[in-house]
Amino acid sequence: MEMLNHNVLVLNQNYEPLSVCSARRAFVLLFMGKAEMIETYDGAKIHSVLKSYPLPSVVRLERFVKAPRKRILLTRKNVLIRDGYTCCYCGSTRGPMTVDHIVPKNLGGTDSWENLVCACDRCNNKKKNQTPAGAGMRLLRKPTRPNHITYIQRFIGITDTRWRPYLFME
Repeated sequence: MEMLNHNVLVLNQNYEPLSVCSARRAFVLLFMGKAEMIETYDGAKIHSVLKSYPLPSVVRLERFVKAPRKRILLTRKNVLIRDGYTCCYCGSTRGPMTVDHIVPKNLGGTDSWENLVCACDRCNNKKKNQTPAGAGMRLLRKPTRPNHITYIQRFIGITDTRWRPYLFME
Protein backbone atom coordinates (compact mmCIF):
# COMPACT_ATOMS: atom_id res chain seq x y z
CA MET A 1 0.00 0.00 0.00
CA GLU A 2 2.87 2.36 0.80
CA MET A 3 4.25 2.04 -2.76
CA LEU A 4 1.03 3.53 -4.11
CA ASN A 5 1.87 6.77 -2.27
CA HIS A 6 5.16 7.34 -4.19
CA ASN A 7 5.30 10.57 -6.18
CA VAL A 8 5.02 10.32 -9.97
CA LEU A 9 5.90 13.15 -12.36
CA VAL A 10 3.11 13.81 -14.86
CA LEU A 11 4.11 15.16 -18.28
CA ASN A 12 1.83 16.69 -20.87
CA GLN A 13 1.69 15.08 -24.32
CA ASN A 14 4.54 17.39 -25.43
CA TYR A 15 6.70 16.21 -22.46
CA GLU A 16 6.19 19.48 -20.56
CA PRO A 17 6.02 18.91 -16.77
CA LEU A 18 2.46 19.38 -15.54
CA SER A 19 2.29 18.15 -11.98
CA VAL A 20 3.10 15.44 -9.49
CA CYS A 21 0.59 12.81 -8.45
CA SER A 22 0.58 9.62 -6.40
CA ALA A 23 1.44 6.27 -7.95
CA ARG A 24 -2.16 5.27 -7.26
CA ARG A 25 -3.43 8.12 -9.48
CA ALA A 26 -0.79 7.31 -12.13
CA PHE A 27 -2.00 3.69 -12.26
CA VAL A 28 -5.56 4.88 -12.84
CA LEU A 29 -4.35 7.07 -15.73
CA LEU A 30 -2.36 4.16 -17.19
CA PHE A 31 -5.15 1.60 -16.96
CA MET A 32 -7.72 3.98 -18.43
CA GLY A 33 -5.43 4.55 -21.41
CA LYS A 34 -5.01 8.23 -20.62
CA ALA A 35 -1.25 8.05 -20.02
CA GLU A 36 1.80 6.00 -20.94
CA MET A 37 4.65 5.01 -18.66
CA ILE A 38 7.92 6.78 -19.51
CA GLU A 39 10.14 5.89 -16.53
CA THR A 40 9.85 3.34 -13.72
CA TYR A 41 11.39 2.98 -10.29
CA ASP A 42 14.16 0.36 -10.54
CA GLY A 43 12.86 -3.05 -9.59
CA ALA A 44 9.85 -1.73 -7.69
CA LYS A 45 6.65 -3.55 -8.55
CA ILE A 46 3.02 -3.44 -7.59
CA HIS A 47 1.48 -6.90 -7.29
CA SER A 48 -2.10 -7.85 -8.00
CA VAL A 49 -3.54 -11.32 -7.63
CA LEU A 50 -2.56 -12.36 -11.18
CA LYS A 51 0.13 -9.95 -12.33
CA SER A 52 2.97 -7.62 -11.34
CA TYR A 53 3.32 -4.09 -12.67
CA PRO A 54 6.37 -1.81 -12.57
CA LEU A 55 6.01 1.22 -10.30
CA PRO A 56 5.84 4.35 -12.48
CA SER A 57 8.17 7.27 -11.87
CA VAL A 58 7.23 9.42 -14.90
CA VAL A 59 4.06 9.20 -17.00
CA ARG A 60 3.05 11.15 -20.11
CA LEU A 61 -0.55 12.01 -20.95
CA GLU A 62 -1.87 10.66 -24.27
CA ARG A 63 -3.73 13.90 -25.06
CA PHE A 64 -2.52 17.46 -24.71
CA VAL A 65 -4.05 19.21 -21.71
CA LYS A 66 -4.24 22.99 -21.65
CA ALA A 67 -3.75 23.48 -17.94
CA PRO A 68 -3.64 26.85 -16.19
CA ARG A 69 -0.27 27.67 -14.69
CA LYS A 70 0.00 27.06 -10.99
CA ARG A 71 0.23 30.24 -8.99
CA ILE A 72 2.64 29.94 -6.12
CA LEU A 73 1.47 31.88 -3.10
CA LEU A 74 3.72 34.70 -1.96
CA THR A 75 4.55 33.66 1.59
CA ARG A 76 7.61 33.98 3.81
CA LYS A 77 8.24 30.24 3.59
CA ASN A 78 7.97 30.23 -0.22
CA VAL A 79 10.43 33.15 -0.56
CA LEU A 80 12.93 31.25 1.62
CA ILE A 81 12.44 28.09 -0.45
CA ARG A 82 12.83 30.00 -3.73
CA ASP A 83 16.14 31.45 -2.53
CA GLY A 84 17.31 28.12 -1.10
CA TYR A 85 17.61 29.52 2.45
CA THR A 86 20.63 31.50 1.20
CA CYS A 87 21.17 35.19 1.96
CA CYS A 88 20.83 37.19 -1.26
CA TYR A 89 23.35 39.76 0.00
CA CYS A 90 26.26 37.73 1.41
CA GLY A 91 25.48 34.16 0.29
CA SER A 92 25.44 32.77 3.83
CA THR A 93 23.29 29.77 4.70
CA ARG A 94 24.03 29.95 8.43
CA GLY A 95 21.82 31.27 11.15
CA PRO A 96 18.19 32.29 11.09
CA MET A 97 16.95 33.70 7.78
CA THR A 98 14.46 36.52 7.33
CA VAL A 99 12.63 38.00 4.37
CA ASP A 100 13.80 41.46 3.35
CA HIS A 101 12.16 44.08 1.13
CA ILE A 102 14.77 45.21 -1.43
CA VAL A 103 13.00 48.56 -1.66
CA PRO A 104 11.58 49.09 1.84
CA LYS A 105 7.85 49.73 2.20
CA ASN A 106 8.51 53.20 3.60
CA LEU A 107 10.23 54.04 0.28
CA GLY A 108 7.38 52.66 -1.85
CA GLY A 109 8.39 49.00 -2.00
CA THR A 110 5.73 46.35 -2.41
CA ASP A 111 5.12 42.81 -1.27
CA SER A 112 6.04 41.04 -4.51
CA TRP A 113 8.25 38.18 -5.69
CA GLU A 114 10.56 40.71 -7.35
CA ASN A 115 10.96 42.84 -4.19
CA LEU A 116 11.36 40.16 -1.50
CA VAL A 117 14.55 38.18 -0.85
CA CYS A 118 15.97 35.86 1.77
CA ALA A 119 18.46 37.63 4.06
CA CYS A 120 20.47 36.58 7.08
CA ASP A 121 19.89 38.52 10.31
CA ARG A 122 23.27 40.26 10.00
CA CYS A 123 22.61 41.62 6.48
CA ASN A 124 19.00 42.51 7.28
CA ASN A 125 20.12 44.54 10.31
CA LYS A 126 22.90 46.19 8.32
CA LYS A 127 20.54 47.20 5.50
CA LYS A 128 17.80 48.47 7.85
CA ASN A 129 15.18 50.63 6.07
CA GLN A 130 17.36 51.49 3.06
CA THR A 131 17.82 50.28 -0.46
CA PRO A 132 20.80 47.97 -0.99
CA ALA A 133 22.71 50.82 -2.70
CA GLY A 134 21.95 53.14 0.22
CA ALA A 135 23.38 50.57 2.63
CA GLY A 136 26.45 49.90 0.46
CA MET A 137 25.28 46.36 -0.36
CA ARG A 138 24.44 44.55 -3.56
CA LEU A 139 22.21 41.63 -4.48
CA LEU A 140 23.97 38.42 -5.54
CA ARG A 141 21.04 37.53 -7.84
CA LYS A 142 17.88 39.21 -9.02
CA PRO A 143 14.72 37.76 -7.46
CA THR A 144 12.04 36.45 -9.84
CA ARG A 145 8.59 34.95 -9.66
CA PRO A 146 8.92 31.14 -9.64
CA ASN A 147 7.29 29.28 -12.54
CA HIS A 148 5.57 25.88 -12.47
CA ILE A 149 8.80 24.01 -13.23
CA THR A 150 10.53 25.75 -10.33
CA TYR A 151 7.49 24.82 -8.25
CA ILE A 152 8.08 21.12 -8.91
CA GLN A 153 11.88 21.40 -8.55
CA ARG A 154 11.97 23.26 -5.24
CA PHE A 155 8.56 23.31 -3.61
CA ILE A 156 7.56 19.67 -4.18
CA GLY A 157 11.11 18.37 -4.49
CA ILE A 158 12.76 15.88 -6.78
CA THR A 159 11.97 12.46 -5.36
CA ASP A 160 13.59 10.52 -8.21
CA THR A 161 16.69 11.35 -10.26
CA ARG A 162 14.87 10.13 -13.39
CA TRP A 163 12.81 13.36 -13.23
CA ARG A 164 15.84 15.61 -13.78
CA PRO A 165 15.87 15.62 -17.62
CA TYR A 166 12.13 16.43 -17.73
CA LEU A 167 12.57 19.32 -15.29
CA PHE A 168 15.46 20.85 -17.29
CA MET A 169 18.00 20.03 -14.59
CA GLU A 170 20.56 18.31 -16.85
